[in-house]
Amino acid sequence: MLISKVQALATAPPTILDIEASGFGLGSYPIEVGFVQADGETWCSLVRPQAGWQHWDPDAAAVHNITREQLATNGRSPQEIVEVLNDRLRGMTVYSDAWAHDYTWLNRLYEVADRSPSFKLENLRALLSDAEAAVWHDVKRRVANSLGLARHRASADARVLQETLLTLRRDQRAVA
Repeated sequence: MLISKVQALATAPPTILDIEASGFGLGSYPIEVGFVQADGETWCSLVRPQAGWQHWDPDAAAVHNITREQLATNGRSPQEIVEVLNDRLRGMTVYSDAWAHDYTWLNRLYEVADRSPSFKLENLRALLSDAEAAVWHDVKRRVANSLGLARHRASADARVLQETLLTLRRDQRAVA
C-alpha cells in the first residue's frame, strides 16, 4: 500500500537543512551548514571561507552572530563538510525553507569541493497545504519561543523548521 507524503510525515519528519551565509546576493557564500534528521539528531559546522569569498554583510553577521575570525579559527573546509553531508544524507530528500538561497550556497560549497551532493534538496513549501502555508510564520514564531533557542544558527533553525512542520501536522490531525 502506498502512503502519501503527508502520511509519511506523520510518522517520520523530514530531514531539514539550513544554511547561514555571509549575506544575500552576488558573492555571498555559506558560513554555517546544519541539519536535523528524522530522529532529531542534529549536525552543524562553520565553513572556513575560501580564497575569493570576500562578501561580508554586517547586517547578516549581526543576525547570526558569527565573526570572520570564528570562521577562520573554527570553520571546516568545504571538502570536510560535503563529506559529512554526503555520508549522513545519502539518498535522502532534504528540505529547506529558503530553497533558492540554500540551493545556491550549497552549490557554491560543493563546487569548491569539486563534489556533487548525494542527496536532493527540495523546497519545504512543497510539503505544506495552502492553509498550512498561511499560518506557517505564526506557528514558527510560537515554536521558536517554546523551544527557547537563543542562537540564530543553522542546526537550531533547522530544528525550529522541523518542529513547526510537526506542530502543523498535529494541529491538522486534532481538527480532523
